[in-house]
Amino acid sequence: MRDRAAALLVAAAVASMLGACAAPPTGQSGDARPSETRPPAEEDLLVPPALRERVRADALRRARVWLPPERPIAEADLAANPPGPGAFRADEDVDCTFQLRPSEGWSPKFDCRLAAGDVVKVKYGHNSVEVFGEVAATRLLSALGFGADRWYVVRSVRCRGCPTFPYPKVKFLDALLRDPARVVTFTMATIERKMRGHAIKGAHGSGWAWPELDKIDPAAGGSSRAEMDALRLVAVFLNDWDSKPSNQRLVCLPGGESPAGCSRSFAILQDVGETFGPRGVDLDGWRRTPIWADAATCRVSMKDLPYQGATFGEARITEAGRRLLADGLRQLSPAQARALFVGARFPEFARQSPAGRDVDNWVAAFEDRVRQIADRAPCPQ
Repeated sequence: MRDRAAALLVAAAVASMLGACAAPPTGQSGDARPSETRPPAEEDLLVPPALRERVRADALRRARVWLPPERPIAEADLAANPPGPGAFRADEDVDCTFQLRPSEGWSPKFDCRLAAGDVVKVKYGHNSVEVFGEVAATRLLSALGFGADRWYVVRSVRCRGCPTFPYPKVKFLDALLRDPARVVTFTMATIERKMRGHAIKGAHGSGWAWPELDKIDPAAGGSSRAEMDALRLVAVFLNDWDSKPSNQRLVCLPGGESPAGCSRSFAILQDVGETFGPRGVDLDGWRRTPIWADAATCRVSMKDLPYQGATFGEARITEAGRRLLADGLRQLSPAQARALFVGARFPEFARQSPAGRDVDNWVAAFEDRVRQIADRAPCPQ
């Protein structure tokens, strides 16, 4: 009992630090006991271990980072949850069963098994920047033609077996405090559906670092330099500074799988929750951070952001890359920019500044950053 009481005190301290927003238990449903689980095997491209590095290298060489959007950019509904298999409605109450599994990162989250059997990631909390930033960033990336996972805003997630404040970075607490008879309701939550395809893993996982984009070969079917520069520039636009390799992913698109590896690979920004300002959903910081480290030469860098931008380094953007992103951003109307921030619930972020609670300020900052890219002299060749 003494050990359990001590664990409860530690859990309470962790929950207080996180600012989690779980509601009190609301009832019971289902009969499955929470269990430890691994990510679904179908998420990974099945490759013999001895061939992984060769398959990954070939897939990276062929990788695309941008494709023309399926829906015209000017028609994108940035307020709505994304369509696709397993979509959730914004007014939906989702029931699931807690799955004990450790994870990377420090944001409050947990895995949960739906009635259909698939396991999804849930992030929660009014204080969790990723609950807000990830929704807006992935919707914008997808609308512009870049790869992105789908993040869904829902009315609530009702988790059977959850600890009151699940936090898989401290797995032993979740293991101790889970209760198969308890249902905990999370009212500020988002649910992830991965981009369709299979993760292509090498010796160090499915991630990639920014310098590896230089290995992409347009002659082998990979993206052009302009498309890679547009990806670099949109990362700077978002302030996507947390760019360690595990926050990017190499994906084999449906239909690209073969015994020899993958013929249709795509490099995406995977974890984009810490965006829209150096501290994430940080209006003042986003407004203060310029697009160009050196506007005259079109040099971009994130070395002044946290962790010096991790693997991003710096790059000179080509005129074709600048124009590709500028053309896409220019198609978004002020009404769509407003829809982006309203749909992602930016004013409800608990650590939001007073100015950040006014969506008009976010729209103005968005349009100013677009102007920095679009309304300037061509980049030097």
